[in-house]
Amino acid sequence: MPSHQPNASISRRHALQGLGAASLVSAFGTALASGSELPHAPANDAAAAPFHPSDWNSVRAQFLIDRSWVHMSGLLFASHPAPVRASIEALRRRFDANPTATVHEEMPQAEEATRSALADYFGVDAADLALTDSTTMGLGILYGGLKLNPGDEVLTSEHDHYSTHSSLEGACARSGAKLTKVRLYERGQDFNTEAATTALAAAITPNTRAVALTWVHSSTGVRLPLPAFAAVIAKANAGRDANQRILFCVDGVHGTGVEDVHIPDLGCDFFVAGTHKWLFGPRGTGILWGRPSAQSRVVAIIPSFSALRQSSTWGRHMTPGGFHTYEYRWSVGAASRFHQTIGKQRVQQRIHALASQMKEGLANIKGLVLHTPKAPELSAGLVCFEIDGLQPTAIVEALAKRRIIASTTPYAVSYARVTPSLLNDPADVVHTIQALTQIARGRRSAAL
Repeated sequence: MPSHQPNASISRRHALQGLGAASLVSAFGTALASGSELPHAPANDAAAAPFHPSDWNSVRAQFLIDRSWVHMSGLLFASHPAPVRASIEALRRRFDANPTATVHEEMPQAEEATRSALADYFGVDAADLALTDSTTMGLGILYGGLKLNPGDEVLTSEHDHYSTHSSLEGACARSGAKLTKVRLYERGQDFNTEAATTALAAAITPNTRAVALTWVHSSTGVRLPLPAFAAVIAKANAGRDANQRILFCVDGVHGTGVEDVHIPDLGCDFFVAGTHKWLFGPRGTGILWGRPSAQSRVVAIIPSFSALRQSSTWGRHMTPGGFHTYEYRWSVGAASRFHQTIGKQRVQQRIHALASQMKEGLANIKGLVLHTPKAPELSAGLVCFEIDGLQPTAIVEALAKRRIIASTTPYAVSYARVTPSLLNDPADVVHTIQALTQIARGRRSAAL
């Protein structure tokens, strides 16, 4: 590292690159150069409209997001809806008035109330939920705590995120286990369940102790049919001793807040997700769930404060100790209740409808290649694509000039990405399709 202190703009760029959002930095820089204003904070909560969960315009009105921009990057970091903002503010005032008394008086019941609300949303027992700060923290805790021995094997896919790969590489290096990465498909738009499950089955060996996969790939938008993969793993587990059973571990962040399912129905043993993306939970929050029959195969790697209580649960024991941003953590329940008030099925239908509208529109643009499967059962809210002759960052910059915020996939092979969510309506999708049509047409004209 250089000895001098980097300036603020460089530090900010590097921080965002770490989040896979370097294209946003570049796009905003381009927008500024062209005279556009960056997104700014709108009016305060006093102007917020009443909440009518059956009205999508009312749902959108619960967010203070800058409507002079079309926000197609909601997968990265949430805007808080009104109920979440109100909960955070109420708790913040209490902490500011008397922090010591508040943390001691509120912690036991607030932590359990948060677990209870999330357990209701995810369809699990609150005792099996650990509270984390992010998907990455949850993955680090899970894979760092896996009980592995020399000669054991862990299987993941080439399509998984850096956070999964890095956590598994560290776990295998410490234990002497072997890490294998299998390719489940060649092109996202051609994803085939039978071919993918066959590839997984072929990669499993007698030494395989864990399979680590991601529900919705942020690289291509592919949504894995997890029950089909769980069936493959269950077949491989037939006849195995309990300590040799393959654990099915899932990064579920880009399905959380989109799909109307309960975690146990996915067939996995462990499930990790951040709750500050599609769920619109407080920033810096997440969960780790473990099936009771699998919990003994993981040890806590960060000391928990649950040992200070007379009784504990796996969820409490796996929740990292230390002091946290409690006004945010204890407001996660407001986010899950916001979704449930709207209706999880309605949320799923809405996001899938917007994503399908986007995919159909993009598929008709000459020179644009869609990489996300059109089938709703094989995708969620992520839509990934490329335009012939344009780098993904150039596409994001061109969209930013038109006041549309998109992102790129932070992988070795990168694509442009738009993510319609509850922040959007069909008009936003049409506007984005029209903008990309112009960008693709302009690229073709320049190539002539």
